[in-house]
Amino acid sequence: MSFYNVVYGKVKQIPKGKVATYGQIAALCGSPRASRAVGYALHFNPEPGVIPCHRVVNRFGALAPSFAFGGKEVQKALLEKESVEVNDDFIVNLEKFQWHS
Repeated sequence: MSFYNVVYGKVKQIPKGKVATYGQIAALCGSPRASRAVGYALHFNPEPGVIPCHRVVNRFGALAPSFAFGGKEVQKALLEKESVEVNDDFIVNLEKFQWHS
């Protein structure tokens, strides 16, 4: 199985109302230093409605400035629809909303 497919499988496990970081997903995939590769995988998400890449944020809780499926405004709207609070600076409070697998 390719690394991208492993990433997609882990991201599918993030429940609604929670987020994970790129580094967290990389670690769950067995490659803790591959957070950038996780970002690349999500940028090429083959199933945007199925693989919830909008639930992945950076290590500070910031949304992706160039979210592949419409920009950070779209990512914010998708997260808020799932009851994740996103502040005016496009940052999620990780203490409150981070998923712990």
